[in-house]
Order: sequence, then C-alpha cells, then structure tokens
Amino acid sequence: MPPPPSSLPPRVLPNLVSCSRRAVTSAATAAAAAYSTAAAAGGGGGGGRPLRYAVLGAGFAGLSVAWHLLKHSPKGSRVRVDIYDESGIGGGASGVSGGLLHPGIIRPPTSEKTADILLESSLQSCSLQVLDSDEAQCLIPGLCVPLNFAVYMPLALNINPKKYLQVALFFACQNMSDEASLSSSEQKECKLYNEHVDDLQQLAGDYDSVIICLGARASSLPELTNKLPLRTCRGVIAEFQLPSDTIETYGSQSPSILSDAWLAFQGPRTVSIGSTWQWKSENYSSSVSDDEALNAMEELLPKASAVYPGITKWKFVQARAGIRAMPPLTANGSLPLLGCLNDVIGKRSNCSFWLVGGLGARGLLFHGLAGKLTAKAVISCDENLIPPEFTCWKEP
Repeated sequence: MPPPPSSLPPRVLPNLVSCSRRAVTSAATAAAAAYSTAAAAGGGGGGGRPLRYAVLGAGFAGLSVAWHLLKHSPKGSRVRVDIYDESGIGGGASGVSGGLLHPGIIRPPTSEKTADILLESSLQSCSLQVLDSDEAQCLIPGLCVPLNFAVYMPLALNINPKKYLQVALFFACQNMSDEASLSSSEQKECKLYNEHVDDLQQLAGDYDSVIICLGARASSLPELTNKLPLRTCRGVIAEFQLPSDTIETYGSQSPSILSDAWLAFQGPRTVSIGSTWQWKSENYSSSVSDDEALNAMEELLPKASAVYPGITKWKFVQARAGIRAMPPLTANGSLPLLGCLNDVIGKRSNCSFWLVGGLGARGLLFHGLAGKLTAKAVISCDENLIPPEFTCWKEP
C-alpha cells in the first residue's frame, strides 16, 4: 500500500507529530497487552479461535483499515478480517472519485481569490512550482491560463480509483494473508462478503471489533441514526473520450488539471470531469438519469473548457455518481471522524465498535492515515492512539 499522504492542514501537523511520537512509544506495549488478554481468553493464540474483525465498507477507508489490521496485528497472532459491502469493492463514492491527490496536478487559477490562496499556501510536504503561461502550455498544449500563471505539483498522483481498490489494495490484503499462511506461527485471513449489514448487533457475537467505514451510509444504521455530524452530498462525474477518427491525443506526459472543475485523464483518449455538488441528497444510486447527466454536463463543461478548450472535441460517454459523507468544519479544517463508538451507540456486548467516516471529497488523501491510526487503535483497544483532532467530534 502506498504511504499515506501527509498534506494536512498546517495547524494539525504539530499535534499529529507529537501524537505520532506517543503512539510509537505506546503502540507496541498496548498491542502486546491486548494480544495477551485475547490469548488468555482463547483468542489470537495458536490453539484458540482467531481474533476476528468485521470491516463494513469496501471503499478507500474500509480496505485501508483491513490492510492495516493485517499489517499491524501482533506477530504470531491468528487474525481474520471480514469485509462486508453489498456493492462490492469500490461500489460507492470511492470508485467514482477522480483519482486526483490534492492540492492538484496542474492548477491554473481562474479568479484573483483562488490565485491569492494558491500563492499564499505553505504546504511543507509538497513540491510546488509556479509556471507562467508558456511553461504551463509546454506541459499541456492548448491549456488556457487566464491569470498568466499556474501551480504545478510534479509529485502529485493521478490514479484509477477502481483499479487501485480492486487490483492493488484488495489484492494486497489477500497477498498478505497468503504470505502469513506459509508461516506455522501465525495465520491471517481476509474475505469479502457482498452482503448488506443493517444491524450492528447481528455481528457483535461473532467479532471482537466492528469497524464502520460506510461513508454516508453509516448514518443509516439504526444504532447511529442522528448521532453522526455528517452531511450528504451527491456528486456526478462525466466521462469523455476522443472520437476514434481524431488524430490528436492528450499528451502521455501531460498532467491532469485541477481548476473550478477537475479533469482526470486516464490515458491519451479518456478523461473524467467532475464534480457536481448536490447537498443533502438521499439518492445513493451510482446510476445517473439522462436529465441528471445533462444537468451535470451543463455545469461541468463550461468550467472545464475555460482552462482546456480542447475538451469540446471530446465525446460524452457516460456519467457516474456517488454520495460523499462530508464532515463538519472545525478550527482545524474538515477532518475525518475517527474513534470508538461504544459510548455513542451504547455498548451491549463484548464487541467494540469503531468509526472511520467523513472523508468527504478527500478519501484518497486521508485513507492511508485514517486506516493506519484506526487499525492500531483497534488492535490495542486504545483510542488515545488517534490524535484528538479526529475524535473531538464526540465531545458534547
């Protein structure tokens, strides 16, 4: 799994650093204690049943948690991770995302306000270059640069979300399980179930912990109804291709574009353009009606053509949609919601419940870090391993 990106709001970075130092010091001790307790009770050891974890959701958050549970489980332990998602891997908003890692690939600002924000940004971990029009157009022939400069991030990534989730991340979970099976001292299993879970208590008797990574659907669980400060937002993206009789193509070395709309190029003849924002939507369907697709194109194409006029030569293929789970805005920005849910739902069993939610439009950015922090906390039974910026949503 790729290392988690570290482009977090500057005010959060110092606290995360200090917390990570505490976590490194205490994680091994806490994990060993948790494992010893489980082994004494017959779980996790060579002769007892394995430690069992249920992960609800097979998007960025869920698969990241699953991978880190397998990765960081105590050496010599027996661990089973069951992933539940009725829509399959990447069947929700994660699979519909553009695959761009913010703050951008190349970004030509279209307003003075955006320009000021970009120029004043101080992103410690990013390698940013300010290009003039000529330099930007060398990277992307035909690029329109309204304010005569663009910000270029050469180290940014543009991935295919579906392939990353299905081929890379889930395969990594299975591969880790297969490698562990070759050892006589430990056993790791990871299985996917295309099943809907509508009641947490139905899993409580079978698992040591249940980690909820359902995005906007988390609030539909009866135990969490009206208890999570999440806002729903439906987003539609439009996919375009160059007609087969068009000779010119998008440069294989040209970066994708982030502006008022983003253009995520997947090869020289395919691009996804996004995204619309429909707040408080309850439409969870990934399919898009003709009217919704038309409205999306009427909104997105003018924004896309303002920076890349050549998009008008491309042909619309299809539209896809997903529901984002948007977190509340805090003094530290819009951060994911992490933490133990036992007090939130009222624990009624020996099973513990955890949440990874509210990744919003930054699932690709946050999923590595959120998954690692949560998995270590789950294994250690210690929520304090998670920085308080991510758990303060539970405070009254």
